[in-house]
Amino acid sequence: MGICFSRKSTRATRIYSKRIANQSSASINKSSVNRWSRVRSSSVKKEKFDDALLHEQAIAAALLFQQHQQNGDYLPHFDRSTSIRHPPGGANSKCQQVVSRSSSTRRRSVTDPMPPPHLIQEVKHDELETSHIVLVHGGGFGAWCWYKTIALLQECKFKVTAIDSSGSGINQFDANAIGSLSQHVKPLTDFLEKLADGEKVILAGHDFGGACISYAMELYPSKVAKAIFIAASMLKTGQSTLDMFSHKENTNDLMRQAQKFLYANGNNQPPTAIDLDKSLLKDLLFNQSPAKDVALASVSMRPIPFPPVLEKLSLSDSNYGSVRRFYIETPEDNAIPITLQQRLINENPPEKVFRLKGADHCPFFSKPQALHKLLVEIAKIK
Repeated sequence: MGICFSRKSTRATRIYSKRIANQSSASINKSSVNRWSRVRSSSVKKEKFDDALLHEQAIAAALLFQQHQQNGDYLPHFDRSTSIRHPPGGANSKCQQVVSRSSSTRRRSVTDPMPPPHLIQEVKHDELETSHIVLVHGGGFGAWCWYKTIALLQECKFKVTAIDSSGSGINQFDANAIGSLSQHVKPLTDFLEKLADGEKVILAGHDFGGACISYAMELYPSKVAKAIFIAASMLKTGQSTLDMFSHKENTNDLMRQAQKFLYANGNNQPPTAIDLDKSLLKDLLFNQSPAKDVALASVSMRPIPFPPVLEKLSLSDSNYGSVRRFYIETPEDNAIPITLQQRLINENPPEKVFRLKGADHCPFFSKPQALHKLLVEIAKIK
């Protein structure tokens, strides 16, 4: 699909030997060339096999996730991990507090470590306002991107719902046919509308999913206990996601290079969707993520409906403003750079801000255990 995977280079081994009497230099050179050709041929075949195998595994993982999602089954086990959090406002903030860092007790990923057993606390669900977390994906993604997060939360006995927005994931709508934000988020608003009276959920939105959960918060504030924005578009009233990216301080050349506008209604009409250049996905979205997750995304991502990105939100203090909001920063983000995230936070301050050290734009891939830890922490805040 055009993704560039990092590979270990294969070097030809130089073979030094004593010159044999009466052997011509031409025959020696010919022998060396033949050996080098065999090594290169073997290396190329192995790399092609590895690429094919990686993509087959990614497709199998996507199909397995969709089957589990449709059957309502639990997903495989993933270990929990740690995170770093801080309140907004810097060192002079009144709510500044010291948060201890934990370390791993066994050999595992140094970028997403597991806390020592004595620091892992059982979740007392009867003390939570709600144990139901609803995950809303970003532009181009689908419910499939949350597979690690779903497994970790279910392991802790949370109820988890991952939504496929219209034109995304396995939703059958054509992304080019989505004409409004309300149409795009209809699976989410339909879900909230059907909740029983008095039942609440925690909404967690990633990327463009931030605009989606904001729209839902305005419609159903009494059904949302908390809202978590994960490297997301946390907008003010009268602002669109395009406005956020069009700010003069945002000079994201990589994002501009990756975008490819689609014109399903003809080139003389406005764009209907945005696709992303597969060759730039890793650098833009997954610069800290495992290769297998990059491969999964490369075969699963779909175009992003364009009209919802243009739509300005209408948010009120009485509805949207009544829901407790939290923001999770991703400092290694190349899609929504940390400077842009912090501007969103300063212009529309949430209750608390958390930071996932070392996370790229997709912490559900690059920092799944640390992200899980933060989601649980936020769920436990009273």
